[in-house]
Amino acid sequence: MPVYFSSCHKIQESLLSSASGYNNYRGILNWCVVMLVLSNARLFLENLLRYGVLVDPIQVISLFLNDPYSWPAACLVIGSSFSELVGYLVHCINMATILTFPAAVVLLVPSVTPAGGAFVLGVYTILFLKLYSYKDVNMWCRELSTAKAKKLARSLSCPTSQQFNGGNRTVCYPGNLTIRDMFYFVFAPTLCYELNFPRSPKIRMSFLLRRLFEMVRYKYLLSLFQWMIPVIQSSMKPLEDMDLSRMFERLLRLAVPNHLLWLVFFYCFFHSSMNFTAELLRFGDRQFYKDWWNSETVTYFWQNWNIPVHKWCLRHFYKPLLRRGFSKIVSQSAVFFLSAFFHEYLVSVPLRMFRLWAFMGMMVQLPLAWFVGRFLRGNYGNAAVWISLIIGQPFAVLMYVHDYYVLHYRQEAD
Repeated sequence: MPVYFSSCHKIQESLLSSASGYNNYRGILNWCVVMLVLSNARLFLENLLRYGVLVDPIQVISLFLNDPYSWPAACLVIGSSFSELVGYLVHCINMATILTFPAAVVLLVPSVTPAGGAFVLGVYTILFLKLYSYKDVNMWCRELSTAKAKKLARSLSCPTSQQFNGGNRTVCYPGNLTIRDMFYFVFAPTLCYELNFPRSPKIRMSFLLRRLFEMVRYKYLLSLFQWMIPVIQSSMKPLEDMDLSRMFERLLRLAVPNHLLWLVFFYCFFHSSMNFTAELLRFGDRQFYKDWWNSETVTYFWQNWNIPVHKWCLRHFYKPLLRRGFSKIVSQSAVFFLSAFFHEYLVSVPLRMFRLWAFMGMMVQLPLAWFVGRFLRGNYGNAAVWISLIIGQPFAVLMYVHDYYVLHYRQEAD
């Protein structure tokens, strides 16, 4: 008898079962985005109708363009210069000046706003890390170019692969000590210096314009501050009265817009702006972040969400400590301590108050990393990392805003 049909069943797992091996959840991700937009659109509209427009990005930009000299923080960035590396003492003085002079200007000039101060200190912190790497690499090359290590120096300082450098002529020490090379490194989207950076073959105009469009588009998402300001203002009294239940309620209300703002900043800075700069300079290494969103431990998150800083810490701080005989635990703690210092530096100096909330928030990551790594695995560890990001950041924001309010506006009212 002829067979007019074939079997329509076979042994297989449901797609949502872990044994199926299925991992394409792009549609569910889009669903989450749609649900997130729809669930928060009403709150945003209600906020806009109740409070009006509190934050206007166009007004901020036009204010600077009309009267740039009233913004000393921006003028300080534009007027930055570099000292010639003529010796270790001069280098140390130069590095100390890079951190202390901008901080002194921010602290002593009343017209510097907290936002302007944070921006200019961020620029000089990046410059500090870059020049530290520049000094280290050239010192290593100088040591390798001695008589005993000439062969080794040629293999390390002068890559023979033209493909690695995008077909460009490779440079050997000390041929790299030029103003052109120095300025390329200063503007390149990396903190770690090399004599020969990997270079892309050409500038892709379509890619460049897409990144530029993303930066312009995401500028308008600064209106998320519109959502945060009323919540922060309404949190002052519960903080003063130590009303724990209302403090926790305000913290949860602030968590969502703060977290969304952080995610927007991450995408706009680490993807759009850094790729834009890399494409413009034909900088080939575009690994500015890894899959930190899949982090199952706190340590994995800090190693992968900011690759330029992680590479700098590993190359210029962590490994040198290991070579000096320090243990891994001490070296890791020292890295977190250094990161905590710069976090506090970038927050306390612009606000002109020192409360150590950012410093303590970073140092708390050490026991948190131990706890999550020891007792939580898989999805539980990933959820713990997300919760620490969503709840920890708005807690620090509330603490700083409360202290800033008490220090400035309470004194004016009294």
